This record gives sequence, C-alpha cells and structure tokens, in this order.
Amino acid sequence: EKREPLFHEKATIRTSEKERIAEAALALIDDGDSIYLDGGSTVLALARKLGSRRELTIVTNSLMAAAELMESRHRLILLGGEFRPLSRTMVGPLTAPIGEMLHIGKAFFGTIGLTLSGVSTTDPGEAFTKKLILGRAGKSVLLADSGKFGRASLVDAGALDDFSTLITDSGVSPEFVKMLRKRKIEVIQA
Repeated sequence: EKREPLFHEKATIRTSEKERIAEAALALIDDGDSIYLDGGSTVLALARKLGSRRELTIVTNSLMAAAELMESRHRLILLGGEFRPLSRTMVGPLTAPIGEMLHIGKAFFGTIGLTLSGVSTTDPGEAFTKKLILGRAGKSVLLADSGKFGRASLVDAGALDDFSTLITDSGVSPEFVKMLRKRKIEVIQA
C-alpha cells in the first residue's frame, strides 16, 4: 500500500486533466442547484469554478472547498465531524447528524482508488461520510483522473453502481469505459 500523498502534493499531479474534469463537472450544475462537494483536489478545482453559477446551495465536508467559497454569494453548509488533516476534510460518524438531514440534488466525489468493485479510500471515517452522502444525493458524480483506475485502497467507500456519472480523462482504457456503460453509468471523458 503506497503512502497517501499530502493534499498539496495531490494538487500538483495531473493538473490539466483535473481542470478538464472540473470543467465537465461544472457543465452538470445549474443555477439554483443544491450540490455536495467531497474532498480531493479535483473537486477543489470544481469549487474554484462555481463563481459562474448563481444561488447554489453548497454542502461540503472539505475545508479547502469551504475556504475557496467563503466569499461567494452561494449558500454554504459545512458538515461537522472529526478533522482529517491529510485530506483537510471533516469525516466519520459525527458528520451524520447534519448529513442525514439533507437532500442533495447532485453530489461530486473524488476518490483515491477506483476498481470495478467500487471506490476506496485509506480512511474508514472518510469512507463513512462518502457512503452517508451517497445515500442522500439524487445524482452522484465521481470525478477521477485515469491515474486512479485499477488502484484499490484500504476501505470500501461505495460501489460503482452508487454513481450515475463518472467524469474522467482520455487515459482510461476503452474496456473499462465499456464495462461502466454496460452498468448504466454515464462516462464523460474530458
């Protein structure tokens, strides 16, 4: 198991792919939507683009996304919880009281690992919060550059069928894309 990179290290990996993935994700967001932003550098790239939308309700467990959006006019709701320094997110069972009260239109997730059995992370608390929000969202969108594919991390954080859409880059194998589409998952290659 490789060490999970620190947040600032992740932000410098595959930057152009992450930017394109974030642009494609932005196209799925309409004015007035309620959205969730998970942790991760690709989701943070999306957070930085939300100035072009109006009157969003944004729920997040990411302190990085929250800091990015503090000056925006959007409504911002933070999940409480235990702070996880490595991803700069609030995670674990303490996120449940707020998370369970919400109905989120569209949720945008990052991931550390992605295989045909699903998404995974290194931290059980993070997995808990991802699964919590997957159960509260009308549409769940996974943002994952091709470097995440074929990597399984320690803790299961959701099945592929929990996501209606995957946004990735052109580096993903056509076989993988075909298998996802067979499972009725929309694949957008940015």
